[in-house]
Amino acid sequence: MASPCEILLATDSRSLAQEILLLSYTEAKRIEQKFSRYRTDNCIYQINHSNGTPVPVDEETANLLDFAQQCYQLSEHKFDITSGVLREVWKFDGSDNIPEPAAVASILPRVGWDKVKWQRPVITLHPGMEIDLGGIGKEYAVDQTARLIFAKSKTGALINYGGDLFALGPQQNGEPWGVGVDDPEATGANQVGAVNLSKGGLATSGDARRYLLKDGIRYSHILDPTTGWPVPEAPRAVTVIANTCLEAGMLSTMAMLQGAKAQSFLEAQKVDFWCI
Repeated sequence: MASPCEILLATDSRSLAQEILLLSYTEAKRIEQKFSRYRTDNCIYQINHSNGTPVPVDEETANLLDFAQQCYQLSEHKFDITSGVLREVWKFDGSDNIPEPAAVASILPRVGWDKVKWQRPVITLHPGMEIDLGGIGKEYAVDQTARLIFAKSKTGALINYGGDLFALGPQQNGEPWGVGVDDPEATGANQVGAVNLSKGGLATSGDARRYLLKDGIRYSHILDPTTGWPVPEAPRAVTVIANTCLEAGMLSTMAMLQGAKAQSFLEAQKVDFWCI
């Protein structure tokens, strides 16, 4: 959620543009402060340090937890917001530092949404467990920003938070926004496709920036929470277009978690996608 923010607006009004940009920045900052696991002053910190004590949450947080639970169920337990604790042994810094199997196994008892007691609006974690909304937080921020902009003005806009996007309408000349699909082999320098986006969300999951490489084997940062290990034969990158950015992000991540079956999974969802 700390990724660069860019808002492109189909308007000549400088005052409206400034107002919308301030509105967008304020909303993105609010969501980051509320849901980032890196902070010590928000509800996520309170939940993760509750030591088994039940924690009541507000409606917005409850809605995200409900969504995360739906993702867990739809993905056959592979989309799991409790799996963030695996970062204690996995450091995807481009090195060859693969953790020992015993170290990975030692973390698994603390992973599993099925171990969480979630009875809206109260969540209870076992001591040592954590939740991490990073897998849906940025996409949620994009959609929330889009909602606020639309309420303020019906002008077309393209919202881009670090590559997760939503188009509220076309450019001022009526043309769609042109969006490049990044090449994971030369990220930031080459494109493998282009999207004309007038309405809807777009999100990408992949290993271009976060991976390990040892003995010619590339280990993606997309971990299977049921094993604690990177998903075998996962695509290098998946880009999905959907009705919302949150939906696009959910589908792109779920596709990565399918490994070699990613493309057939996406075809079954009947969405536009790139699977590399």
